[in-house]
Amino acid sequence: MKISPSLPLWSIASPILGWLVYAVNALQPGSWFIALLVAGLMASVLAAVYHAEVVAHKVGEPFGTLVLALAVTLIEVALIVSLMLAGGEATTGLARDTVFAAIMIILNGIVGICLLMGASQHREQSFGQHGVSASLATLAAIAVLTLVLPNYTLTTAGPFYSNSQLAFIAVISLVLYGTFVLVQTVRHRDYFLPPNAAGDAEAHAEPPSNKVAIVAAVLLLACLGAVVLLAKALAPTLEVGLDNLGAPKSVVGIIIAAIVLLPEGLAAVRAARANRLQTSLNLAIGSALASIGLTIPAVAVVSLATGWTLSLGLDIKSTVLLMLSFIVAGFSLSTGRTTVMQGMVHLVIFAVYLFTTIVP
Repeated sequence: MKISPSLPLWSIASPILGWLVYAVNALQPGSWFIALLVAGLMASVLAAVYHAEVVAHKVGEPFGTLVLALAVTLIEVALIVSLMLAGGEATTGLARDTVFAAIMIILNGIVGICLLMGASQHREQSFGQHGVSASLATLAAIAVLTLVLPNYTLTTAGPFYSNSQLAFIAVISLVLYGTFVLVQTVRHRDYFLPPNAAGDAEAHAEPPSNKVAIVAAVLLLACLGAVVLLAKALAPTLEVGLDNLGAPKSVVGIIIAAIVLLPEGLAAVRAARANRLQTSLNLAIGSALASIGLTIPAVAVVSLATGWTLSLGLDIKSTVLLMLSFIVAGFSLSTGRTTVMQGMVHLVIFAVYLFTTIVP
């Protein structure tokens, strides 16, 4: 997926295909059309990765890693809010399940794959420890305040916040995420730059023109919109399949998070394989921060406006896995160098999370 001076035809045709498939699906064809929905979804995801990398290469690091993270998170928020408004009070736990799934997928699944594949190809990789430590500290604080603390407050019995508590935590989440973005892009930008950028031929390649970058940004939004709409069109089939399998409702949150994070995951893995682990971790952990830092305030506004009680607190099993993930991430990313061992540990925790979700 090498970036070229002009946009390849397939990257332009993919979002058009996605939107056409979604439009035709509105005519309610037979079940055979599901294959086309999946094909349109995958094509839109791959095109989104390409266009995000074009824009990122134009604006440079670490601004580039924010592009895909913010774009995908805004789409994720729109999808969750639309499903909540359509499903009513029965979906008040959807935001919690999706945000928790996003953290576990990123912190263990995507990071684990990046560390394992990168180290398998390059034996040992390095990254800037200061930036990753700041990212993990911010993510841990927001995650515990939004997903764990509601179980232990006294004003309202858990796993719920009272209206005033929910509004306060929403503001705190925005403050923490906003401060992180300020640190990443302005005050301590050097913490998030790749340590081996001088020898990175791809990083020093000729950037695209302003026209190409603008077209890529527009197509990126079109691709992400197609991803969400196609995922939403596939949701009824997905729910029927899960009901037939007897899978828990929380699996829906995992699938939503996985689909939405797929573009970021592919971009992060590609960066790790190219020995750009700093960029890979910026993408992965930054997307987790954007996910929880923007989703919780958005669903809090919906909850306060509609009067629905928003269920945020995790159960004991999920809390244990969340704490284990942060402890392991703190140890495995504490030296600034990684091998296949760290990647395997993260992937094992991710496998346990998936298995205990399906077989609680």
